[in-house]
Amino acid sequence: MNTMMAIVVVSTLAITLLSAWLAVLLYSNYREKKNLSYAFWSAGLALFAIGTLLEAIFAYGIYSQLLAKFYLFVVALLVVLLGEGSALAVKNKIVTYAFTIFAVAASLFMLYALAVSTIGNIIVNYVVYGTLPIYVVVASSVATFPAALMIIAAAVISYRHTRNVKMLSTIAGVIIVSIAGTLYIVQFPVLLYYAEAVGIALLWLGFYSRKHI
Repeated sequence: MNTMMAIVVVSTLAITLLSAWLAVLLYSNYREKKNLSYAFWSAGLALFAIGTLLEAIFAYGIYSQLLAKFYLFVVALLVVLLGEGSALAVKNKIVTYAFTIFAVAASLFMLYALAVSTIGNIIVNYVVYGTLPIYVVVASSVATFPAALMIIAAAVISYRHTRNVKMLSTIAGVIIVSIAGTLYIVQFPVLLYYAEAVGIALLWLGFYSRKHI
């Protein structure tokens, strides 16, 4: 294992562990408070952990088209799940129903796009970088960009209601983690890895500063 490979593998595995642990804590909050937002945020972070684990596997040299398609679906779906959690947090039935319909339709569209597309080698110098088929790019964008906007809108609404400055780290972390899922789609692979690390760091900072997410 050379130095570059080691850096990518170790860093992505560290992010995997941190995000998986945070997913467990969020699920504990859901069990305690019976708030579905936590369940979807937990699921989103669990997928985030799976995505970074796959990045480590790819960097190690294990790669197949099936794994690549699974990775691309995970990256898109995690943003959709975080968006669903945010839609539920708004506590508006129309918003929740509308976003849920969008989430199901966008996820099915993404599955179809991956099923009919051929994914080549998307790993360059141990990181995810290769060009995607245009159909997959379109389907991924349809799923992730509206979901990211939903997350940002819900965060703004939440902050305006609470004015809790300690929430800002958590809000920023959720937004960055969700945007990380879109960075590869728009061809910013280096920023993808930075965003993953910064997003998880902010989420943990927010968790410890507030003691409850």
